[in-house]
Amino acid sequence: MKHKLLKNLFILLVFFFLYLPIIVLIIYSFNSSSMNILFENFTFKWYIELFKNNDLIMSFVNTLIVALTSTIISTIIGTISAYGLYKFDFPLKKLINSLIYIPIVIPEIVLGISLLSIYTLMKLELGMFTIILSHIAFSIPFVIVSVRSALSSETVYYEEAAKDLGASNFKIFKDIILPVIMPGVVSGAILAFTLSLDDVVISYFTAGPGSNTLPLYIYSMIKTGITPDVNALTTIMLTITFITLTSIAVIQSRKIRKRI
Repeated sequence: MKHKLLKNLFILLVFFFLYLPIIVLIIYSFNSSSMNILFENFTFKWYIELFKNNDLIMSFVNTLIVALTSTIISTIIGTISAYGLYKFDFPLKKLINSLIYIPIVIPEIVLGISLLSIYTLMKLELGMFTIILSHIAFSIPFVIVSVRSALSSETVYYEEAAKDLGASNFKIFKDIILPVIMPGVVSGAILAFTLSLDDVVISYFTAGPGSNTLPLYIYSMIKTGITPDVNALTTIMLTITFITLTSIAVIQSRKIRKRI
């Protein structure tokens, strides 16, 4: 009994340590003080001021455009690549499987400098296009790893059975393979979106004029101090994220129950 109590207390302390900064951020989004040091009075004014800050809103819109675009493209490419690497045998397959992990393990600053060098050699103008291209490049390996974990030997059996019944390759992938690997696809897409949403280093090296993202905007405020309207925007983002993830979890659990 004592051991179980200590275990629960330890878990509670871990979660408290992880979520305390988030809780403080949410509380200070309702702080009437613009200094953001001491909590004075409760107010909603920063949620109103938020929509008057054009630079902040524009950086948030840029972030959403980059994150959504790069997530969609990297998820499509990553899913097809994972299935191809799993299904087909070809020369240098083992080498390619090993190279997939390099963008995951190398420091982001190395990848950012490398991408900047490539864009300079190609004489590409830095902007939204280069940021999106960069985010696609470093998101694809995460999607491949996530989707490949959802593939199993049973997938091959399903595919062979469908071929025996006369199904086309496209129909097999759409109606059989894709539903089986969908949890991995969703996980990979969420991971890619999250990585793109809060990326600073790679965006810093590949951004250009008029392509400031929210992480870069917040990073530029570190020396002068982060204003409460940023806390308000972050609180809104956290709320939307929580609702979205909860909805996905509920939908996935219902699908699993139906299969059972």
